[in-house]
Amino acid sequence: MIKRKICFSIIILYFLIGGVQAALPSSEVHAFSPQVIQRGAKGDDVIELQSRLKFLGYFKGKIDGVFGWGTYWSLRNFQEAFGMKPDGLAGGSTKAKLVKATKNMPTKGASNTQVSGGTSAVPPGFSENDIRLLANAVYGESRGEPYVGQVAVAAVILNRIESPSFPNTISGVIFEPGAFTAVADGQIWLTPNDKARRAVMDAINGWDPTGEAIYYFNPETATSKWIWSRPQIKTIGKHIFCM
Repeated sequence: MIKRKICFSIIILYFLIGGVQAALPSSEVHAFSPQVIQRGAKGDDVIELQSRLKFLGYFKGKIDGVFGWGTYWSLRNFQEAFGMKPDGLAGGSTKAKLVKATKNMPTKGASNTQVSGGTSAVPPGFSENDIRLLANAVYGESRGEPYVGQVAVAAVILNRIESPSFPNTISGVIFEPGAFTAVADGQIWLTPNDKARRAVMDAINGWDPTGEAIYYFNPETATSKWIWSRPQIKTIGKHIFCM
């Protein structure tokens, strides 16, 4: 009788634990770190938050990685619209809802994304949202360039992620203040074509026409004297690629 009671208790405990675990929201929202993001915060998490809110039309300000009042009220409006407590805090449930609303993949495993000519597997470490954001950047920055030049722009963004001098996320690199003209003038939000998406996939799969460049500029429009001081690698289309 005692053994039966012990076994029964273990079974009940097992289901109780399982039920609690199922009720808890997942702590893994891969687009963000585990910390609660709140007013006054700075860094990649805030850039990720602002970029997603901007994508949904809630955030109208500059993506600068600083959680100010503009970000606070944008987040509250998002929370209220999605039936959440509008407290202006980006905790686990808010981040999960935001990731779902922006159609980001929940894991870094392989997934599928449509490109011209068929479906291509996204390599581990990337999500469909990553591909979409990269394609936006490539299209906004280089849609008038030859195909190899568009691959080159995507490669520069990926090279920056690997460099300790830059943020280590795609959104962090793209929305780093002053980094890309397309972000400054709003062309980042143009709808990319299949050519830009294919260029992104080729860069992700290892094609780097730049020779590991981390900068590029158009010599006809560049106004920065500093960029001319960077060691130049090669010219592709209208862009000079450099270190």
